[in-house]
Amino acid sequence: MKKKTVVTENYLERTPLRADAISWSTNEAGSVTLAVKNEGVFNRIAQRLFKKPKISYVHLDEMGSFIWPLLDGEKSILDIGKKVEERFGENAHPLYERLAKYFQILESYHFILWKKDM
Repeated sequence: MKKKTVVTENYLERTPLRADAISWSTNEAGSVTLAVKNEGVFNRIAQRLFKKPKISYVHLDEMGSFIWPLLDGEKSILDIGKKVEERFGENAHPLYERLAKYFQILESYHFILWKKDM
């Protein structure tokens, strides 16, 4: 009987990358707004029947607006965390728990990819 080897990966060492399907812009104050196209059969039906928009806009908060431009596929979550701590100090704590949850949310909405997944 073969033993299964389990490879565990440190979540903080993962490298996030913005999804190409998401366009974004920054206003004068530095706030980032994501433009998400509502495509697919169900979205088309909702657009016709319920007057749903073709593009949804997601406005990021101050910390999210700071993090979003850093998602270049080169920096790990650990690297991003160091920059967030430099910028926000104690206001960012508990830092890595917040970052892990933030990246889980971004991934659940398909706003990011992981570099190894490409």
